[in-house]
Amino acid sequence: MMLCFCPLMGMAQTQHYVSKGDTISYNYTPLAHSDASAEGAPLVDNQSVKPARSKFVQRFLDFATKGTVDRTFEKKFDFSIVPAPSYSTKTSLSLNVVATGAYRVDRRDSITSPSNVSLYGSVSIIGYYYTGILGNTFFRHNRHRLDYDIGFQSMPTNFWGFGYRAATTNPLSEYVNKNAFAEVKYHYQLVKDLYIGAMLDFDYTKAKKIENPDYFGTQRHSYVAFGQGAIVEYDSRNVITNPTKGLYLGANFLVRPKALGDVGYTIWRARATINFYQPLWRDAVLAFDLHGEFNSRHTPWTLYARLGSNYRMRGYYEGRFSDLNMVTFQAELRQRVWRRLGVVVWGGVGNVFHSFDTFAWQQTLPNYGVGVRWELIKGINARIDYGFGGVVKGRLINGLVLSINEAF
Repeated sequence: MMLCFCPLMGMAQTQHYVSKGDTISYNYTPLAHSDASAEGAPLVDNQSVKPARSKFVQRFLDFATKGTVDRTFEKKFDFSIVPAPSYSTKTSLSLNVVATGAYRVDRRDSITSPSNVSLYGSVSIIGYYYTGILGNTFFRHNRHRLDYDIGFQSMPTNFWGFGYRAATTNPLSEYVNKNAFAEVKYHYQLVKDLYIGAMLDFDYTKAKKIENPDYFGTQRHSYVAFGQGAIVEYDSRNVITNPTKGLYLGANFLVRPKALGDVGYTIWRARATINFYQPLWRDAVLAFDLHGEFNSRHTPWTLYARLGSNYRMRGYYEGRFSDLNMVTFQAELRQRVWRRLGVVVWGGVGNVFHSFDTFAWQQTLPNYGVGVRWELIKGINARIDYGFGGVVKGRLINGLVLSINEAF
């Protein structure tokens, strides 16, 4: 494979790096000597220098286009920071800062995908705050991959109880949710597009300043749980963070032993996901997501499946509809409009239920919405989504989501 960075002026120099038969050729132009007269060239008349406005326009155009170019070969770390205010029904008015970067473990290897990492920070006027780190690290020729999601948050939370009926009939209550979590996954490529792996999971959740303790029933207000599990995946996506083609089939099974934590039982969780991405016309992609989460009988409320998140059933208040099991489906049309800018529309459905015996089709909830995308660096988008749901107690459910990377 050959990568060329064309010179704009002067003589180009070339360096060759070889990694397992994969040759990368870098062409670059040395900076010209600051004293033009030293090379025998005429001095530049100051009157011929372009005005500052032209430089400003050029910088703006560079800024508008550089996000669409993979710069991880020329930079050790391609980095971008986006501070932005936001508003949602869950966090009210917030100030968010997202710092995201792309890099390569070995810049001489063009076969391996670029790795990525994102740092989050958020604080709101209602006392909510969150900090976390999320990323994917790819190792030699994509044979090994490490995914991680670690964070802590404190949030004043609206609460209706557990299950569909409680969410649609109970009066609104509140408590403060303290949550620390960590999930680390390791993937190993058996053959092309087929992976197996292992995962570790930690969750600590505590409810404080509870307005209506009766909503918790016989469950405690705090739990600690550790888990370990296995992963099987088929993944032909071209990019994990912003796929435009390919198929993903994933399943993982997590066990949280009684001895590791204070739940009082050995519990388990199973998740399965199917994603498909179909290119349409120019810069347009139709994406599908089918997801299921299923928990064992004695799973505490802190580990319930929650409908409404940054990824699925966007616009619903996360945790209003929560129970042991959940199934969701969504389809999304993505269109790049200009340079870094893109837009999306989506529609979907979801259902939470306590057991398969109690599953009811009439409790299936709708979801639809629109969003805007801004490519921070190659393959990594900042996104703003506004989602809508069903009508509960005469009010249309809706909400704003500000996040990083595509929803799926």
